[in-house]
Amino acid sequence: MEKKKKVNKTDKRFKLLEKELKPYMEVLTNAMDTILDQEVSDFPIMVIHKGEVEVGIPLVDRNKVAGNWSVNASTLEEFTVKNLITTEKIDSFKSLYESHSDQICLFLLSEFGANFVFIKRS
Repeated sequence: MEKKKKVNKTDKRFKLLEKELKPYMEVLTNAMDTILDQEVSDFPIMVIHKGEVEVGIPLVDRNKVAGNWSVNASTLEEFTVKNLITTEKIDSFKSLYESHSDQICLFLLSEFGANFVFIKRS
């Protein structure tokens, strides 16, 4: 999967994304906490998309809610098994993830490509 350049949090698109995801925050936070609390993984990843994806467990179908995004819950382990994160990138991903430990990790699939984005928990 192609990865685009790092998302700039002052970018208008990022601000729009934060606004669009506000109604999803409870679902995102609950899914992340459940994955951590049940010790499924120390690295939950929420997949945010508008199409069909075969990664994670579907939580929100955009066709059944008022929002523009579908949400799947996944983990670093699944991303590794599906080779979305290669073995040689695991340590750098973990380091990045841990530096954002107070935030939610999103794997955003949009018209701008595939990006990891971290947003504040509400």
